[in-house]
Amino acid sequence: MINNREYIENARRIVIKLGSNVLTGKSDLNISVIASLSKQVNSLIESGRQVIIVSSGAMAAGLRKMDLKKRPVLLPERQAVAAVGQTRLIMEYDRAFSVYGRIVSQLLLTSEDLGERKRYLNARNTLNTLLSKNIIPIINENDTVSVEEIAFGDNDNLSAMVAMLMDADLLINLTDIDGVYTKDPRRFKDAVHIKVIDSITEEIEKLAGDIPGALGTGGMKSKIRAAKKVMMHGIPMIITNGLLAHSIDEIFSFAAKGTFFVPLRDKIKSRKSWIAFNLKAKGSIVVDDGARKAIVENGKSLLPGGIVSVNDDFHMGEPVKVFDKNGTELGSGLVNYSSADIRRIAGRKTDEIKKILGLKPYDEVVHRDNLVITLTD
Repeated sequence: MINNREYIENARRIVIKLGSNVLTGKSDLNISVIASLSKQVNSLIESGRQVIIVSSGAMAAGLRKMDLKKRPVLLPERQAVAAVGQTRLIMEYDRAFSVYGRIVSQLLLTSEDLGERKRYLNARNTLNTLLSKNIIPIINENDTVSVEEIAFGDNDNLSAMVAMLMDADLLINLTDIDGVYTKDPRRFKDAVHIKVIDSITEEIEKLAGDIPGALGTGGMKSKIRAAKKVMMHGIPMIITNGLLAHSIDEIFSFAAKGTFFVPLRDKIKSRKSWIAFNLKAKGSIVVDDGARKAIVENGKSLLPGGIVSVNDDFHMGEPVKVFDKNGTELGSGLVNYSSADIRRIAGRKTDEIKKILGLKPYDEVVHRDNLVITLTD
């Protein structure tokens, strides 16, 4: 049973994510799930809480409406199916919540919307306004325009981004199993359920990688990645079985079976969270052991002397990933110099920068205020 009473009782703003494996029946939307969800969400709102829903299901709804037997192969055709299905999906939510006198709204997002700071803040303001008027936001990825460069990848990731965007108190991820197991419980009878996870270790990631999703683009691995992000932002997450009739009610009565992800007490700041998780890296920097210790253990800025190599081409101010020599990702940051200039000053002392480049606007290649360490092990 999930019994992290402190976090659950104090959760006032909640993001609920429903995956394809919950919302989709054999060949259509699972309307009974939407009806059950609306009743439980209405109860949460009546108790003084705010709820944001991140919902999959547009593709399944579109396939049914267009009388197609399977997902199209070509991207434009899949986008067309999603466009048709999204109208039906939001209609079903509107119908279900109208029973309780609730108004729903539709927001379709791409990663570009959250990667550009002004649009990020505009999205936040819009959602805050909707919540202040007791309107329930229904969010999905904008599949009609999303391509690889601007796609979130899956709604597990999108739900984490929304939870961080809105400083949610809890993220609930509804799927078709009771949380994280040591093995896939649908295949192995000796699989052991994991009730609480307080750190995303390599072992946990490996376990998740062996438990695929039945439908959709995500599996347990994508849920673990989402959990890692929100935990660093100070937000707890629960994975539980959304096919059960009272799955949300049971969370708030401390009776749900699921996996609870404990948030970090020392969470990263909102702007750093935006740098780490909303911006797509334009390149990467590899650092030596001394620089690794300085930025990871001592919270220092990244100086040119500790840089071993630079990958790809990028401009000043753009986001990059930082790796150690073993290929371990240490974090993300905004660079003060272009890739071409960093290559010229890599391994050199800061007092040599002006002699090499002709000017020295910064001592740091990445200042610690713009550097986010995401290594948790």
